Amino acid sequence: MDARLRLTIQGAVQGVGFRPFVFRLAEELELAGWVRNGTRGVEIELEGPRARLEAFLARLPEEKPPPALLLEVASEWLPPAGERGFRIEASREGETKSAVMLPDLATCAACRAEIFDPGDRRHGYPFTNCTLCGPRFSILTALPYDRPHTTMRGFVMCPACRSEYGDPRDRRFHAQPNACPDCGPRLALRAPSGEVLARAAAALAGAAAALAAGEIVALKGLGGYQLLCDARDEAAVARLRARKRRPAKPLAVMVRDLESARALAEIGPLEAELLASPQAPIVLLRRREGAALAAGLAPGNPTVGLMLPTTPLHHLLFAALPIPLVATSGNLSDEPIAIDDAEALARLGRIADLFLAHDRPLARHVDDSVCQVVAGAPRLVRRARGYAPLPLLLARPVPTLLATGAHQKVTVALSVGRQVFLSQHIGDLETPEAEGAFARVILDFLRIYEAVPAGIAHDLHPGYTTTRWAELAAAAEGGLLARAGHPPAELPRFGVQHHHAHLAAALAEHGLDGREALGLTWDGTGWGPDGTVWGGEALAGNAAGFTRLARLRPFRLPGSEAAVREPRRVAFALLTDLLGPEAVAASDLPALATFTEAERHLLARLVATGLHAPWTSSLGRLFDAVAALVGLPGRVSFEGEAAIALEQLADPHETGSYPLPLVSAPAPAGLAPGQRSRPELLELDWRPLLAALLADLARGRPGATIAARFHNAMADAALSLARTADLELIVLTGGCFQNRLLTERVAERLRAGGFTPLLHRQVPANDGGLALGQVAVAAARLAAGTTGEPPDVPGSPR
Repeated sequence: MDARLRLTIQGAVQGVGFRPFVFRLAEELELAGWVRNGTRGVEIELEGPRARLEAFLARLPEEKPPPALLLEVASEWLPPAGERGFRIEASREGETKSAVMLPDLATCAACRAEIFDPGDRRHGYPFTNCTLCGPRFSILTALPYDRPHTTMRGFVMCPACRSEYGDPRDRRFHAQPNACPDCGPRLALRAPSGEVLARAAAALAGAAAALAAGEIVALKGLGGYQLLCDARDEAAVARLRARKRRPAKPLAVMVRDLESARALAEIGPLEAELLASPQAPIVLLRRREGAALAAGLAPGNPTVGLMLPTTPLHHLLFAALPIPLVATSGNLSDEPIAIDDAEALARLGRIADLFLAHDRPLARHVDDSVCQVVAGAPRLVRRARGYAPLPLLLARPVPTLLATGAHQKVTVALSVGRQVFLSQHIGDLETPEAEGAFARVILDFLRIYEAVPAGIAHDLHPGYTTTRWAELAAAAEGGLLARAGHPPAELPRFGVQHHHAHLAAALAEHGLDGREALGLTWDGTGWGPDGTVWGGEALAGNAAGFTRLARLRPFRLPGSEAAVREPRRVAFALLTDLLGPEAVAASDLPALATFTEAERHLLARLVATGLHAPWTSSLGRLFDAVAALVGLPGRVSFEGEAAIALEQLADPHETGSYPLPLVSAPAPAGLAPGQRSRPELLELDWRPLLAALLADLARGRPGATIAARFHNAMADAALSLARTADLELIVLTGGCFQNRLLTERVAERLRAGGFTPLLHRQVPANDGGLALGQVAVAAARLAAGTTGEPPDVPGSPR
């Protein structure tokens, strides 16, 4: 007997060949009905024998196109309507928009074969794509995802492309960026002045020749400009660093194929899968001894970030020049990557010698994603191209909420129903250009989803750009409601403590936002309601609230932000606390030898008085201090540099540890929104650890041994905290858990102790995941009828 089935599918199902797949499957099963794109996803109605409809339901998730992601499949049985034949209907508009904006995907094997086939009409065409690959998010201007809603709307398809686009049996059916040499974007090689030097194949050849000669080329990729140079050429790498103002932070390398990658780095099965995936992220790998790469790519660092080509343009460039290339973001440090051609010439004109550009406009910037394999699974370090803005699915629907992140590694989030759309990586908001990009990304999300949030969540730090933006956006006069044409009204604003957001993000990512857990939230900086800088926290709770169970024993940060840039200052403060100012003044430790007498006197005064020296419980700063004590650089040029060096130094075979006892401490005044009071606070006392470390230094123990024992002490401390909390689920979150050695040691120790460690996978452990946690916390507070505007607490540590 015939029946009718209605399906509404949410997920990454637009622009990935999903409708043609449905068409072919329905025809194979001889089912009638239709399929169309809607503002919430893909809608399907099918009619035929019930057994065939059930077969369709069973095969749908098993045989879907590889890039498709099914988040929810809602089904409803209806009486048959007597329909005949199956068709693909025009997209439907006008409803609440919750369809997934698709990420950009690396070139598929079929398109790659075409560009290298002399008999194919797309031979050598650098903008070849289909429904399985190519630009999506970077060219989208509105939903649903149709060509008029992309930056390709200005390119009129030729008859051949139009035929492919309209054929449900063709893999380019409704491939919105579909194009060929006759009708699509064109390549041009430009001088920094903007003068066109060559076009098409000659432009590609000119760029390859320039790279071979040691020059720097700015290439317009999927999500913006990249800066390329020969990754083997020390002089070229040094010039790029000097011009980009990036003295030490590692530079990513793009290679021709997986075989080329294996020649440069140690690659396991999971890493190989990541490299060759449609997402094609940068993967952090251990560099092979003697690899043909410039030492200046990652000074003193045995790892290298490798990626494979992401566009046909990159593939064609490697065919002309099969050497490893630096492929770093097209910007000055702390600025967003350039996407507009005129902007690129203006901002990158003093960095790049040539520009390999094209006339397909980009709607937004999308950096390359960064991944590493930790504890046997891929973990995102930066979530951008290939992953953003795919949503995370919450356990239950929540109101529409906007979250603005913090200050570093900023992403923003927008919830629609159960879905939380997390933006691409925006970066650190240290420049006006970065602040402008942050505002554009938020307004972009709100415009595309035509969303007016029911509330705005933000970090508690009152001085952050993200907090100030939230305050203005929530205001009745000139705020988001007024700008959207609604009657002026103040939006609820939810101040979320930084480390609470970390804990909530990890739980939400795994669909456990209501589960009680212990969150080891270890990072560099987070505003504390007691006027101190938090960062070595053990929080028991979930999205609805938390108890601060324990912290790292606080110490001074002499010079505040200057101490973040100079780990030796933190070492000075710790030694002063442990040994006293007189002993430190007379010390001949190498970490202190770089200070002049005047500097020592000034630092001693800062530590003694607290002037420009806030208290901190930051584990990230403790890592910095230990790095300085074992002889690693006392000054750093990028966040995490000292901690990365300490991790790389550590002997992986060392099993010894240092004492880091858990002791009682008075509970400080001040509670964050959602924080539950507790009469007693525990703290990890680092003084015995530091004393044992100094004894090892005096004995002449190698730095590798000391670094390893320090990491092992952190793992022991994690187990001690877990036993004290008596909660089975232990969340490892915060920037310190980008450290592979630390994460794996802590996870191993917890498992051996009978606990379940929960690690990030879909969002970074660093501040790139905070906005997700802010949404989860705000939703819990809204459900409870509370907001959480920041209390008036003195001090604004950053």
